[in-house]
Amino acid sequence: MTPVLAVSDLSSGYGGSTVLREVSLAIGPGAIVALVGKNGMGKTSLLKTIMGFLPARRGKVMLDGRDITATPPHRRRGMALAYAPQERALFQDLSVYDNLRLGLKADAAFEAAFTEVASAFPFLKTRLRQRAGTLSGGEQKMLIVARGLMARPRIFLLDEVTEGLQPSIVDRLAEVLSAARRTHGTAMLMVEQHIPFVLGIADSYAVLERGEIAASGPIDGEARGIIDRHMRL
Repeated sequence: MTPVLAVSDLSSGYGGSTVLREVSLAIGPGAIVALVGKNGMGKTSLLKTIMGFLPARRGKVMLDGRDITATPPHRRRGMALAYAPQERALFQDLSVYDNLRLGLKADAAFEAAFTEVASAFPFLKTRLRQRAGTLSGGEQKMLIVARGLMARPRIFLLDEVTEGLQPSIVDRLAEVLSAARRTHGTAMLMVEQHIPFVLGIADSYAVLERGEIAASGPIDGEARGIIDRHMRL
């Protein structure tokens, strides 16, 4: 079976500094992979390289068997690839509606897509005309995730989406993302520090250390111990 997303020998960095060093991983249809590790190890850089915001210095990024390594970021967004960044990457002065609309190629698809995400995040129903920048921090995080889900992506990249959220919202996000996988077969690559969250939702994990995959495996009885050990190193 062709992976939805595969990176092979991927290296990238900033200026004269190499951050990622020959990283390889593959994500099958509907699979959820947790990318974990201490801060500064290159996790966000990997997502940005997959999205094309950070150019690859070597290696390949493959989407459904197609080489997109040289494809511009705006083209990747239209290829069933969605991204929820760690920073609140919303258009603060635009409405909630306008921000959600950016997740779609055409206006005609809005109503059906919005009905689904609004069932997951009910507060959106009464906030469509509100400026995104006036939402609370937790609401902005949920809006970013909702925008990614609007397009029903084949692969969803999520960067620290639980950061700063209260436990009830984290639980809600777990339900919403699991439903997206179950209903639409959405595969995901999640960068997370909230280990219980990823252990409860992911199928497998990869630990990134100094820009390299240091450990990987299925989410099983040994996963927590292995992850904890690498997080302490």
